[in-house]
Formats: sequence, C-alpha cells, structure tokens
Amino acid sequence: MTRIIKKVSLKTGLPPGSLVHIGEETAKKTTISIIDYNQESFTETPDATVADCRSCMKTDTVTWVNVSGIHEVPILEEIGAAFDLHPLVMEDIMNTTQRPKMEAYERYIYIVMKMVYEDEKADEIIEEQISIILGDSYVISFQENGKDVFDKIRQRIKKAGGLIRKSGADFLAYALIDAVVDGYFNIVERFEEMIEFLEDRIITDPSRENLSVIHDTKIETIMLRKSISPLREMIGFLERGESPLIKRDTVIYLRDVYDHTIRLIETVETIRDMLSGMLDIYLTNVSNRMNEIMKVLTIITTIFIPLSFITGVYGMNFRDMPGLANPMGFWATIGLMVVIVMFMLLFFRRKRWM
Repeated sequence: MTRIIKKVSLKTGLPPGSLVHIGEETAKKTTISIIDYNQESFTETPDATVADCRSCMKTDTVTWVNVSGIHEVPILEEIGAAFDLHPLVMEDIMNTTQRPKMEAYERYIYIVMKMVYEDEKADEIIEEQISIILGDSYVISFQENGKDVFDKIRQRIKKAGGLIRKSGADFLAYALIDAVVDGYFNIVERFEEMIEFLEDRIITDPSRENLSVIHDTKIETIMLRKSISPLREMIGFLERGESPLIKRDTVIYLRDVYDHTIRLIETVETIRDMLSGMLDIYLTNVSNRMNEIMKVLTIITTIFIPLSFITGVYGMNFRDMPGLANPMGFWATIGLMVVIVMFMLLFFRRKRWM
C-alpha cells in the first residue's frame, strides 16, 4: 500500500530557510548532470560538479542542470549559492512534503510537482517530488532519485533540428512539466482497468480480499488527487503568460498541458466516485447475503415450530392421549409431520419466500 504520510517534525523550532531533508533517502548520493545546447551544438556532462554549473552559465546556450538526490545538504547549499537561489526555495526543495505549487521570483520561477510511477516489483504507486527552477537561459531540476520520465526529453535534445533545440529554456521547462503530467495517464489507466476488474468481482464475490483492493486503490486515488488538483492553478498561471520568462510561443504548448490537467482531474474524480459506489455495492451485497442466510434460517425455524409443538404435546406422557395405544400411532404422527412440512414448503413457494 502506498504511504502518503511523511513526518515533518524535524523542522520544528528551526528558523526559516534551514536546510533539513524531509523524506526517505532514495538515492545513495547526490549527482549532478548537465546538458548544454543550442540549435547548432550539444554537450552532456553526466557526472558534473557545481563548478561545471557555473561555467555553463557563462555560455550563450540553454543549460539543463539535473540534480538526483536531495539529501546531502552541503551540495544543495553550493548549488543554491551558485544560482543565487532564495533560502526558502532551497528549504522547499529538500522538503518532500510540499504541495505542488509555483512561485515567481525576480529572476526565476520555482515550480514543485509530484511525479508518480508504478513499481511493478512492489506492486505500488511511487510518488516523487520534482522541483524545477526556470531562469532566463537555464533550467534546474531536483529529483529524489534517478528514476524519472525525462529520458525521452534527453533523446529529443540530442537530435539536431528538433523544436526543443530551437527553443529557449521556457520550452525546456514546458517539456519537463508535460512529461510529468503525461506520466499520470499511465497510472490513471491502471486504475481504470482495476475498476473494471473490481466491478465484476464485487458483485459475484464480495470477499474481504476485494474490499482490501478497494481500500488500497482509494488511498492511492487520494494521493493522486492531492498531486494533480493543484496543477490546474499552477499551470494556469504559466499558460496565461504573466511572467516575462515565458515566451508567447511557449504559452500555446502550456495551454495544451492545462487541458491534459483538466482531463486528469475529471478522471480522478470519476474514479473516486466509482470507488465509493463500489464500496456501497460491496456493503449492499454483504447485507443481502446476510439477509438470504437469515431468510433460510427463518424458514427452517418456522417449519420446525409445528413439529416441535406436536412432539412437545406427545411428550407429556398422559395415558389417555389419542393414538398411544394404537400400534400405528407413531407412524401416523410421523406422516402428519411430513404432510405439515410439505404443506408449508408449498405455501412458502407459492408466496415466493423461497
């Protein structure tokens, strides 16, 4: 089951801007990779240093700095100093409990998103925080680990003549945001397939195993909703083009991402409603099954009431009771009981009680 609660008590009492990593250390060490490109050239530094970041800033190209692992405070402090990032921004980058948001500063835009993907081995949804810094000629992305959805973007940058090579840093930031948003569709499609499976099972077999699947899926849906819902406001600000760092040509593409976000929100809300409906169906089926059991037991009890009365009367052992002296009295009584049972079964049948 996916964990959606993370402890934030480590920051209690600390002054604003204190760099404390909150979350799990999913990467062994912090690594930096740099992709520097323009329409004519492309260079990639897979294992870079903070000094390499400073040198790339002096060139007349678009620079993409990707940081994997945000738990090493000294390295994060150097990166923040190299790009002159606000202490509160660095604090938010290391706090993986952030709500997706966007903050506009004088020289850059700070964006926080939640990237989700499926861990097939553990059979659970993994949530990872992605922080993006958009400057005039650079983009910095911070990840909790190296598992990301950005590999296709790297391949697009390597191909000369592509649109991303002809565009600026704002288009690169759009491409990263679009990749994260598109990653949600894979998870949403998985949920839709799960719901189709549960709809058939929950009616025919309202077992506790199916109830457990509904419960886990509902928790994962809550996680998705918390990650997707704030994107509408964040991307809405970007696609309105209110920041000078966003060019008019890029606004059109951001508008497309905004439409994708609206579709995701509507789909997640539909999935949540369907899960709630399936939970009601499960409870109704369990109640109906219990009613059927009680109905059968009630019919059996009702049938035995007159039989118990007859055996109770003849169990009083009075001498003058009818049939006691008759050799066929016992079998006559048994026959009467059989007739009573058959009559009551026929009566219940005609009343459609069974």
